[in-house]
Amino acid sequence: MFKTEGLKKAVLFISLISSTYIASAQFNQSAFENRIRPDSSLTNEIHFNFYNLNYVRNYEYTNDFHDGYTLYGTQLQPQVTYYAHPNLAITAGAFIRKDFGRNGITDAKPLFNLKYHKRNLTLIFGSLEGGIQHKYIEPLYDFERTLTNPIEYGTQLLVERKRFNLDAWIAWQKMIYTGEAAKEEIIGGLSTETTLAESNGWKFSIPAQFLVFHQGGQIDVLKEIPITTMFNGAAGLKLHKQINENIKQIYTDNYVAAYKDFSPDKRRVYEGGFGLWLNAGVESKWGSLVATYWKGNNFISIKGMPLYESVSYNLYSPGLTQSKRNIVALRYVYQKELIPHFYLDVRFEPHIDLDNSDKQLQFNHSFFLTYKQDFKLFKTKK
Repeated sequence: MFKTEGLKKAVLFISLISSTYIASAQFNQSAFENRIRPDSSLTNEIHFNFYNLNYVRNYEYTNDFHDGYTLYGTQLQPQVTYYAHPNLAITAGAFIRKDFGRNGITDAKPLFNLKYHKRNLTLIFGSLEGGIQHKYIEPLYDFERTLTNPIEYGTQLLVERKRFNLDAWIAWQKMIYTGEAAKEEIIGGLSTETTLAESNGWKFSIPAQFLVFHQGGQIDVLKEIPITTMFNGAAGLKLHKQINENIKQIYTDNYVAAYKDFSPDKRRVYEGGFGLWLNAGVESKWGSLVATYWKGNNFISIKGMPLYESVSYNLYSPGLTQSKRNIVALRYVYQKELIPHFYLDVRFEPHIDLDNSDKQLQFNHSFFLTYKQDFKLFKTKK
């Protein structure tokens, strides 16, 4: 048992450092990102970093694969950063989430990390630059997790170059002690994007990404529950063309996605599947509009949006299966920095399920306000 578990963990870790990231065919998410990096000009300084995300996300859904509900609340991430060295920053703080209409704090977690940065490389240990900052496509990583579960703890390696980006990470989701009635859970992934050609406003690149989830352990008492190892991956082609100030760019981003169950004892309905995620969009000063088509076949996702899966986890139809999924969506977003450090994001995303006999139009819509700023507190003596 020990050898089998050890081998699977080794395979997972090796996979994380030997494969290829996707800048997803989705909207610009930079307003939601909050990256703190070592800086030689800030050495020996202590800063206060404040991040606040306010959200309303409403699903007007009546389908069998994604429940209809509303998320309405706010997040706070206050952090203090000590720039200990030109290449090292130490950050400590807290994550606090409050859903309106509920008593008390919805979620609270400590934040702590060490960040080593040199040239184009960043190594992070502790709370990661995770969630949508990994830039996965939505069938693999649901945007909603930015609101409900954005914090990941583990190790992350980032490489950021002009023509190549890489994000390799591993996060420990559940750690167990000897004799616990629970399984340990590990998730990790890797994503890269390589620019092959760029000229006269044209940009052609190849993105790829994957996620691996492992549930197991040797010290729990749940031996009747088998080991689980699941894989999601995607690879594609991206073509972007810069236009002018009014019509900023047009683009097409297209991917093939995959699912595979590598568990020794396979108990899921589907052992493997795939999907096509096709997008064509325009970004302008009036907002961004993208047409999306998803064709799924026996597809199960580890962290993706439930709407695109072939197995339902809905409240009233759990376990329902539909091998083939065909969804067409037309998504719109308006984004603007209202004042320095304060960002507005409004989204409207209708879709039609082509496999549903009445082909009813359904939609979700969102409203976000984000404020983020870094303040210098003082400089320590050398």
